[in-house]
Amino acid sequence: MRLHALLESAGLPPGLADPEITSLCCDSRLARPGSLFFALPGQNADGVDFVRSAVANGAAAIVAGTHVADAGCPLVRVDDARAAMADIAAAFHGHPDRSLKCAAVTGTNGKTTTAFLIKHLLDSASLRCGLIGTVKYVVGGEVIAAPRTTPESVDLQDMLAGMRDGGDRAVAMEVSSHALVQQRVRGMAFDAAVFTNLTQDHLDFHLSMEAYFDAKSLLFEALAAQTTKKGRAIINADSRHGRQLIEKFGKRLKVLTFGRGVGEDFRASAIRFDPAGATFQLDAKRKTFLVRMPMIGLFNIYNALGALAAATACGVELRAAIAALASAPQVPGRLERVASKRNFQVYVDYAHTDDALRNVLRTLRELNPARIITVFGCGGNRDRAKRPLMAAAAEELSDWTVLTSDNPRREDPEAILRDIEAGLHGSRHDKMTDRESAIRHAIGLAQSGDIVLIAGKGHEDYQEFADRRVPFDDVAAAELAIAYKKAET
Repeated sequence: MRLHALLESAGLPPGLADPEITSLCCDSRLARPGSLFFALPGQNADGVDFVRSAVANGAAAIVAGTHVADAGCPLVRVDDARAAMADIAAAFHGHPDRSLKCAAVTGTNGKTTTAFLIKHLLDSASLRCGLIGTVKYVVGGEVIAAPRTTPESVDLQDMLAGMRDGGDRAVAMEVSSHALVQQRVRGMAFDAAVFTNLTQDHLDFHLSMEAYFDAKSLLFEALAAQTTKKGRAIINADSRHGRQLIEKFGKRLKVLTFGRGVGEDFRASAIRFDPAGATFQLDAKRKTFLVRMPMIGLFNIYNALGALAAATACGVELRAAIAALASAPQVPGRLERVASKRNFQVYVDYAHTDDALRNVLRTLRELNPARIITVFGCGGNRDRAKRPLMAAAAEELSDWTVLTSDNPRREDPEAILRDIEAGLHGSRHDKMTDRESAIRHAIGLAQSGDIVLIAGKGHEDYQEFADRRVPFDDVAAAELAIAYKKAET
């Protein structure tokens, strides 16, 4: 597209120059001849500092929220570079969301599993569904590594276009609070927007729970304002913050509630768990159904309710969605069982907040283990306040805890462990900085009937330090520890 036409289609006034634009980017290293480069403000650096690099790589024009001296190519000044980037990206790719059934999932915990379940339910209904989230992206049937939960708008719109052009008919996507604040999904119209819950996390970015909640609310503000689709808000009514959303948007949006309370639009009752999964009674659409799913945990009941509601909002018949739920795949790093062929069990889970850890441990308690041995750490350069809270949750519901490193990043691993230890009151724990050693130690302690939970990193296949990122996989480390234990005995 020519720059003038692109700016006009995004509702921006044209400038003097009108070069041909062949690609969009906000990383100067990705600029090439014909690129439109967006100089975004950042926490650690400002995009205007990379304008010369982008131009050197061939950028045809620059969009920036501040003046750039001697840009070396046409400069488009805007009030908000992020908003302009989202609008231009949507226009450049022809608003691909309008050709797809779009389901968004936001909340602190449960986003990944809910998005995976939505994808599975839509796929099963012959609505081939793309995926955008923490574990991976799936675009036109191709799996792509996911560097972040919700991509920047230029990348997101490019992927949505790839889905549309690659034969997908829908997309299920996680929408993070960071993405909402940074307007990465600006301009997207959703058929369904799911709110799972809100617990303490990301306060290093949002600074307060009120600001964190306000960030999540932005998704529903946008849903109420969209004009190309009549989207439905699907809200966990058993969550205090979910009830706040219902009160705030109930008169402006079509709301479907889910939970265990009488009167919810999607209500679960008579819940039963066994090692193979769960069954529950679903009351929805004035009918009662028996639901089976190959997942354990009350939190997964909520994830399933949100996914079922979202699937119906995207046009899937409820009975068909319930039938498909019985064959739902295991989600990587979400209460993932490690094959051991031993008289104890090992699970890996992404739980990295005290609420998520407590939920997982309560779920494992329902399996009546002899003991639960929990391995966990906390990430560096992230919310420090949750460290002692996670320790308290682990101590409360575990028989033994092994404290270790997660992703230390630029912090001293020993200092992180001291922060965690502040939440412990007894002596039923060990402390090992090296994560592989901690996993081996925990599995070495396991006896008949025990469960070992390795929490915090889930699907991640790396460990991040101040000066490097090294390959590390909790499942692989657990498998090695099991083999080592077997060799010893």
